[in-house]
This record gives sequence, structure tokens and C-alpha cells, in this order.
Amino acid sequence: MDPRKPAEAVKDAVQHATATLTDAAAPPVPGAPGSGTPPLAEPTEPREPLPPKPEQGHPEPRTPTGAVTGCPAGAYAQQGEFLTTAQGARLRDTDHSLKAGARGPILLQDHHFREKITHFDHERIPERVVHARGAGAHGVFTGYGTADAITRAGFLRKGCETPVFVRFSTVLGSRGSADTVRDTRGFATKFYTDEGTFDLVGNNIPVFFIQDAIKFPDVVHAAKPHPDREIPQAQSAHDTFWDFVSLHTEAQHHTMWNMSDRGIPRSYRTMEGFGVHTFRLVNDAGDTVLVKFHWKPRLGVHSLVWEEAQLLSGFDPDFHRRDLYDAIEAGAYPEWELGLQVFPDTPEQTFAGIDLLDPTKIVPEELAAVQRVGKLVLNRVPSNFFAESEQVAFHLGNLPPGIDVTNDPLLQGRLFSYLDTQLTRLAGPNFPQIPINRPHAPVNDMLRDGFHQHAVHSGVAPYRPNSLDGGNPFRAGDGENAFVDVPVRVAEAPKIRANPVSFSDHFSQTRLFWQSMTPVEQEHIVAAYTFELGKCYERAIKERQVQCLADIDPVLCERVAAGLGLPVPKPTRPLAEVAPSPALSQLGREWPADGRTVGIVVGPEADLAGVRAVREAALGAGLVPLVIAPHGGQVGDLTVQRTFDAARSVEFDGLLLAAAPPPAPGAVPARDARTGTADPAPIDPRVLRLAEEAWRHAKAIGAWGDGIAVLRATGIADTPGVISAYAGPDTFAAVQELLATHRVWQRFPTV
Repeated sequence: MDPRKPAEAVKDAVQHATATLTDAAAPPVPGAPGSGTPPLAEPTEPREPLPPKPEQGHPEPRTPTGAVTGCPAGAYAQQGEFLTTAQGARLRDTDHSLKAGARGPILLQDHHFREKITHFDHERIPERVVHARGAGAHGVFTGYGTADAITRAGFLRKGCETPVFVRFSTVLGSRGSADTVRDTRGFATKFYTDEGTFDLVGNNIPVFFIQDAIKFPDVVHAAKPHPDREIPQAQSAHDTFWDFVSLHTEAQHHTMWNMSDRGIPRSYRTMEGFGVHTFRLVNDAGDTVLVKFHWKPRLGVHSLVWEEAQLLSGFDPDFHRRDLYDAIEAGAYPEWELGLQVFPDTPEQTFAGIDLLDPTKIVPEELAAVQRVGKLVLNRVPSNFFAESEQVAFHLGNLPPGIDVTNDPLLQGRLFSYLDTQLTRLAGPNFPQIPINRPHAPVNDMLRDGFHQHAVHSGVAPYRPNSLDGGNPFRAGDGENAFVDVPVRVAEAPKIRANPVSFSDHFSQTRLFWQSMTPVEQEHIVAAYTFELGKCYERAIKERQVQCLADIDPVLCERVAAGLGLPVPKPTRPLAEVAPSPALSQLGREWPADGRTVGIVVGPEADLAGVRAVREAALGAGLVPLVIAPHGGQVGDLTVQRTFDAARSVEFDGLLLAAAPPPAPGAVPARDARTGTADPAPIDPRVLRLAEEAWRHAKAIGAWGDGIAVLRATGIADTPGVISAYAGPDTFAAVQELLATHRVWQRFPTV
């Protein structure tokens, strides 16, 4: 197996096995829990720990001060054949405490019990206040060299490969909440550059709720569960959230994005990322520009529909996490391009009348194109979730030479808050020495002692200048690539608590977003506002937010008010004249279908040769085919990946019907509510429900042979995006083409 690209090797092996038209090998389905096959009986012969799975990886072995150790990648993992104490002493027994006789009390001298239980008692660290629910992956970023004229940041040079770790997250929920809630998603990237670590800490929404960091505790307290009952979890559909955003109208733009389909992404792989703030770049000559960072996914920007998101919260609350890791395991590596919107660095720090320091504003891409400067590929899954995804610590102040901050008041506050937070979460100031946080550049910081100090410092003079340590460490000179705070002139001004006048426009860009949506997307926004406000108890809060909608767009306001049974208010200000930005819509383009999941329904009389051909074609196209059958195990020589009991349409991007199987033994109401209570049907009712749900969620559906009977029985035959063909490969080819637009949008009714 090629050690450099393990997931690709796994995928190649699976495709080769499939090409033989047998299922003797493991099915092409990611998600195996370990790298070995467990025996039925408990293993008793001592052996070394199993290696990690092919798609798993570790942080690169570095010392706490950034030096390459030369150790193999698994050096951080457990070692040896035998169970030991934390000090390496081998143990004979870990199932029985040391007692005074078999029925006596436990003895205080049981050092193994005390070590084991004490460590267990302290295994949990405080979860993040926000972004607690997250998942991370390793990868590599490759620069294109197209940014050389505007920044001296080395990781953007042509062909420069930089290791990265990316953490995706929801904002509001706890660690145990569901992935598919309506929420903003974090998109934080740690670049391990050889000039120092760069953390690009962004979201999947380019604007923020607030303009000044001093309000950050307020918006988070308002959005989190109510303090008396600690409900609702991971939701904004409650009174305190809408009370805040209707009073702080600067939040209306971000709220509109959240109420759109952007708030329920299909996958982390189909999410845009944004740096939110405006940053300053400086080149070798000292010239500066202002920029906004964008991540553009190769697969396009796609979302769930609301019913899918609700079903997935129960059916698979880990849906986004599983999707990310399964894609990497299957070799369908997620990819994004890093892009920059570039603006002149003028004293006003505005562009086309837009204040670049206002984090509640965007610059439409039609006014400033996004210029691609590099590519990110995620290709390794963490080998230990806690050690990596939970302990990774991001900080906006981690900047390499060539990138600097601006006076955005939200950014300025985050520069303090992120560092301050890590001190509590990670128990002291030495959290950069945790393996996932260790820089890949030499560290000589003169920082000593403190909790969890892993470096073993030498020398006697942790200060400078000094002579006792030969003057080390020395300052980097002008030609030695030091980080430089750009000497921006600060205007003379009084010391006040205020915002610039340009920050007072809270509605024009919110209106811009609404008017940039297609009719289908607008209907989803109306439904989201109606649902969320319908969950509020206080009428005054609903009416106040509906008044905000009146100041955004009268059509939006009227439709939401009708759904809530409220009067339609008049705008309190003139409606802004805006030019729609097509770049904000998710519809109207085609994208690669790599990594998409296709369900294939089979039964005892299915065209198995056709199914095998479809599976081979799907694997060859980079998709993940899953066979759905009445029972587990085998159907003919096909391995079954999903049963009628376990399959729901929300798991699949497309559905193929190779059979119309009769009701299986499990198709009784006592075992599965989806079977209903009507008289037995000639087709298994769970298959009918699967097809109906896929149709309702605008999925591509295809059938051939006996499977066409399912289309007729459900009444979805001859409707948009439903394919009937003579043979399986023809059906798959048509469905694959439909997957390029993500959904069959014609099926969604609009007003």
C-alpha cells in the first residue's frame, strides 16, 4: 500500500475487488471501527498494538520547541504488548481492586486503582463556550504563487506545501448536540508554516451578528439555552435569541444568512468558509492591501432541506462528522481553494461605499472578484479525537510575516478573547506545546515554567539582552523575515465608546441577500423565520422581529406575518435600492458529484448483474454506492450495507431502485412505524416510504426492471428528476447527471 496516499490505496483496492464482480472482500463502505478484523473469541496471545487505519494520522512528531524529532508518526501512540501503569510497570490484573480478603474493603495502597480512577475522574476538560461541537481533519495546503505581489507570506508561494489541521463546528450546541441543527458553522484552519503558525479562524457565513466584541457575551448568552431550564439545546428558535436580534438590528444580516439554507449545510465538504474580517497583507516592498479570505469548496455549496435536517438529528446526529471522515476514508478527499478579495489600503478603509471594518457587511463578488491563491486538501482523519480535535487551540493573533490585522472592533476583541479562553480550557499557558498545537518552526520564546511545561529549557538567562547565554536569543533583523506590525497611522481622535456612522446601516445588505435568492431559496427563508418565531412565547418579540422584516422586504414580511397570524407592519425607513448578487445563491450551477452517496434497493428477485454494474460505475465515478436489502448479510453474491429497517432517504443523495420487494418479515407496525397500519401492500412499505421521502426532498431517483413498480405505486413516476430506464447502467448515468445540481429544484413549489 502506498504510504503517502493511504485512502487512495484503499479506494483502488476496493474498486479492484468490485471489478471482479464478487463480494468476497470487504464492501466498499467506509466506517469500519478498527484496522483489524476481530475474532469471535477474546484474543489472548500478546501482540503489539494494531496500526492505525489507513486514513488516520497523527500530528507530525515535533518537539515542544518545533524541532523535527525523527520519530515515526506513531511515536505518540501506546507502545508494547502488555498493559502497564503510566510509569511503564507491567500489570497482571486491571479488573479487581486490591482488598483485605475477597469480601474485604479496598486498600489505600492499591496504587493501580488510585492511578486509574484518578485519571478517569479528570479526563474531561471544559468544553468550548461556543463551537463546542466540532470535528477536525489533517491535510495539506498548496500555494499557487498568485499572491506574491501582495504578500510576503511564504506559505502562499507557488508550490509551497504546508501541513494544516481544520476544525469544523457548530456554534450554539454542546459537545453532545446534533450536527444538522440550524446554526452557523465554524471553519478554522491551522497552517503549520515554517515561518510560524497561521490560524485563519472563520465561519461558513461571511458576516457576524455584532459589530463590536464587547457584545459577544450578550449575543452568546441570548443564543444559548435559557439559563433556568437549559433548553432549547443547539437552537436559535427561542425567545432570548429573537429578543436580542430584534433589538440589536446589526444582527439582522447574519440572522438572514442563518435562516437561509446556509444554516443547514449538506456537508462540511460543501460549505464555503469566510475569514469574516478584513485583514491587511504586506509584501516584500512594504506595500499593503486589505483583503477578505474565502474558502471555495470544489464540490460547490449545497444544503439540506429543513425536514432532512430534523430527521437527521434523530436518525444520525453525527451526520456531518461521519460524512467528513467517511469521505476521507474512501479517498474522496474534500478540497477547497483559498481566495482573496483585494482592496486598496486607503485611509478610509472602504470599498464601493462599504465600510471594510464592519464585520456585518460583505463586498459582493460582482464588485470584487475572489482571486484564488491556493488549494486545501483534507486527507487524514485524527487518530485520537480528544488529543487533536478537542485540544486544538486557535488564535487570530497567530500570524506569519506578511499578514496583519485591522481595526475591526470585533477582530480586535477576538485577539484578546481566544488566547484568554485557552488558559482555562487547556489548564495553563503551555497549550501551544500540545502535539496538535506545536508549531513547525523553531521556537525560542523565553517563556518558562507553568502547568504542563513539556520543553526542557537549557541556559540560565531567560531574558534579553543577556551575556550568560551568549546573547541567545537574538532579535531578527530587517532581512531575516521577522513578523512586523504594519506601522499604520492612527488618526488623532477622542477616547470614546462609539461606532462610526457607517456602521449604522443594518438593513441594506440584509435586503441584498434576500433579493439575491431564487424563489425556492426565498421560500425556505420564509419557512425558517416562520418556524423559529413560531417557537417563541412572547408576542411582542415576534412583532418586533416582523417589524425588522418590514424594513428588509415587504414580501418577506407579509409571508412570515401570515404564517404567524400577525398584522403586517409598514417599513419604518425607506427600502434600500440594491443590485442582487447572483454569487450568493446556491442554485444555477453544476458541480462534481465526488463522494456522493447513492442507495440501491434490491430484493430476492433483483437484477443483481445490473446492480453489480451500477456499483462498479458508481465507484469508478468517485461515488459511494450502498446496497439496501430486506435483511443484512448477502443477497446473492452482493454484500448488504443497509437494511430496510436502518435506511432513510436522508442518508442518500440519490436513490436507485432495482427491485420492488414484497414485505419482509420486519414490515410489521410493532417493529417499524414506517410500515403503517393499512392492509399489507405488495411492496414493502419501507421501500415506498424511502422513495416518497427521497422525492419530497428533491433527490434524484432512478429505477429499472421491477423497480419501476415502486415509482408507479408511489405516484412519482414521470415527474421531474425521476428516471426509468431499461438497464441499471443507463439509470445510473442519468441519476449521476442529476446529482451535479444537488437537487431536482423543479419539485419545490414556490409562490
